[in-house]
Amino acid sequence: MNDNKKRDALNYHSMGQPGKIAVVPTKPTNTQRDLSLAYSPGVAEPCLEIEKDPENAYKYTAKGNLVAVISNGTAVLGLGDIGALASKPVMEGKGLLFKIFADIDVFDIELDTKNIDEFINTVKALEPTFGGINLEDIKAPECFEIERRLKEEMNIPVMHDDQHGTAIISGAALINACELQGKDISEVKIVVNGAGAAAISCTGMYISVGATKENIVMLDSKGVIRADRENLDPSKAEWATTRDIYTLEDAVKDADVFIGLSAADVLSTEMLNTMANNPIVLAMANPNPEIAYETAIATRQDIIMGTGRSDYPNQVNNVLGFPYIFRGALDVRSTTINEEMKIAAVRAIAELAKLPVPEVVTQAYNNHSLKFGKNYIIPKPNDPRLLPEVSAAVAKAAIETGVAKNIITDFDEYKNSLIKRINKESTIMRNLTQKAKTSPKRVLFAEGDRFEILRAAQIVKEEKIAIPIILGNKTKIEKMIKEYMLDLDDVEIIDPYTEENTERYNEFAEFIYNKRQRKGVSLNDAKKMLRDRNYFGSCMVEFGYADTMISGMTKNYSQAIRPALELIGAREDVKVASMYMMLTEKGPIFLGDTTVNLNPTSEELVDITLQINDTIKKFNITPRIALLGYSNFGSNKGITPSKVQKAVDYLHQNHTDIIVDGELQANFAVNRQKLESNYPFSKLAGTHANTLIFPNLESANISYKLLQELGNIEAVGPILIGMKKPIHLLQLDSSIREIVNMVTIAVIDAQQTN
Repeated sequence: MNDNKKRDALNYHSMGQPGKIAVVPTKPTNTQRDLSLAYSPGVAEPCLEIEKDPENAYKYTAKGNLVAVISNGTAVLGLGDIGALASKPVMEGKGLLFKIFADIDVFDIELDTKNIDEFINTVKALEPTFGGINLEDIKAPECFEIERRLKEEMNIPVMHDDQHGTAIISGAALINACELQGKDISEVKIVVNGAGAAAISCTGMYISVGATKENIVMLDSKGVIRADRENLDPSKAEWATTRDIYTLEDAVKDADVFIGLSAADVLSTEMLNTMANNPIVLAMANPNPEIAYETAIATRQDIIMGTGRSDYPNQVNNVLGFPYIFRGALDVRSTTINEEMKIAAVRAIAELAKLPVPEVVTQAYNNHSLKFGKNYIIPKPNDPRLLPEVSAAVAKAAIETGVAKNIITDFDEYKNSLIKRINKESTIMRNLTQKAKTSPKRVLFAEGDRFEILRAAQIVKEEKIAIPIILGNKTKIEKMIKEYMLDLDDVEIIDPYTEENTERYNEFAEFIYNKRQRKGVSLNDAKKMLRDRNYFGSCMVEFGYADTMISGMTKNYSQAIRPALELIGAREDVKVASMYMMLTEKGPIFLGDTTVNLNPTSEELVDITLQINDTIKKFNITPRIALLGYSNFGSNKGITPSKVQKAVDYLHQNHTDIIVDGELQANFAVNRQKLESNYPFSKLAGTHANTLIFPNLESANISYKLLQELGNIEAVGPILIGMKKPIHLLQLDSSIREIVNMVTIAVIDAQQTN
């Protein structure tokens, strides 16, 4: 990892409140009465109820939705034995994944011991606190005994994800790959390169889903694990072979499947060429697989290839499994996670890949031809169906095998409750980033002499979100790049001053002159205007030297937007407007118009609403729009209520496909219960608005800034809409994160415009 990435990683973990997780109250705590109920004396009542019946702990405490992520730090990621304390950032990260993918709360626990008995006894003593135990990053062979004994001695689900997570996901991939390659899983010859916890668990899973033990060869760092090797660990001895093979080269000859859980570049092209027809390669070493993806598919046209990396097809990613396995296990209060539950997860994941891919996934990957086949054998991590389908399959298996205490009878209702539990809209920036990466565009950074801009340019380049072009004083920018040790050496830097008298400069000047000559602009004036980077940058986009532009960090909005309006302008018959996307805990809320139109008329409110509606749909979100005012449905009279109601009436009459209503006070618009209770006739009744259209710029601008500061809500914007070509402006003094988010939006806009 380079120095800048190291700094980013450290800053991410240390900024604001250190770490990545926190405990948040789930009940009111504002009054003395609240506190008396939360603690003494009120807390005595649930304590007594639990004493009467321990199952009441699931009714009165967080136990039923609480998982412990526990490690001793002996096998952390690719870092090895770094100790319990050093493993804590990883365990916090695992807790974060549990929460965002399955709404499971987590306490991470790092145990400073390598003694198996001490570790087991400590975890066992924690059983009253937790609904489940996720073991993590514990080295083999100790992890096998730890998990086995804890499962035997505890009455809550226990799973070592390093073993079983990869086994479950790769098992699903293997089932589907065999089907696509026309191979019977019971007959395929499998080579497993690696003999750690994951490799051993994977091999066991393959047998559980149909593979034959006699067809499997396993290798460790010493070569093929053979029965005649001395001092074999029992966990390896189970997979020892008596065949006359000793090396990986021997093992892969005529093999149907290669499973890599070892090290980079150990599988050569020569070895790959000796495999059977239609080979299957799951090369899962991270960060670099056992054979590079490009090398493998260039060597064998008949291959199905999977890796552990997100930038290639068929990523074997544990996040497809563990959140949903624990969700299902917790919801039925399972006493264990047994083999049947794991196999149920395997088959549910495999079956999902065969179904039509949801639009939210195809849009995120900008690939509408995505379907079951060689490049899509397992679902993508952002597939919203994983939670209901995998969790339900696991829960059903727990019930059928008699390990569930809570019996679900209506699985359709259960799946619906899971869908509601995680708002798919909360993943919007992750999905948009993935979509931007599918076709990066040339983004012109007009204020290249700011550190934040240069750092954001490096991030979007490294993350392959965009192809940055830097505009500004070249000498100063190159000095800053060197001073801050930024990796921007191969990025184009354009200096408007050194462009003077070039063919491109003169072309731009002539364009401005022709565009603005009847506004009092001479050719000489046009040349002077090009010294303003916003004019120069707008010309760059207009003439196709860049796909989009980011600016506005050092100028007020009206100054920054003027060049784009004068030179590029609005699309025909639309009003230029802007919106903010506020990333709240309940999902994104879109606000408009926040920066452009001072006091729009009813007709202009209609136009702004329609444009924002169309823009939000491109994010694969259904807009639910409220036009706001200071009254509800005309309960107060005045210019603003009349203006807003006129716009709503037009939308109801002429755009019946849009979910829109008003005028509404903001609190009623965003509160489902208030709206339904007081105005059940509203077109928004039964839901709440996720898009708020304000009656004027003043109210919109004040609102988004208050939300951003007082609500500690991340704001993405202002997103400029209605322009002929994609130009986007930043807030004054935007953070690096905000700049990267806006670049992501700009790239997607350019993808849809160009």
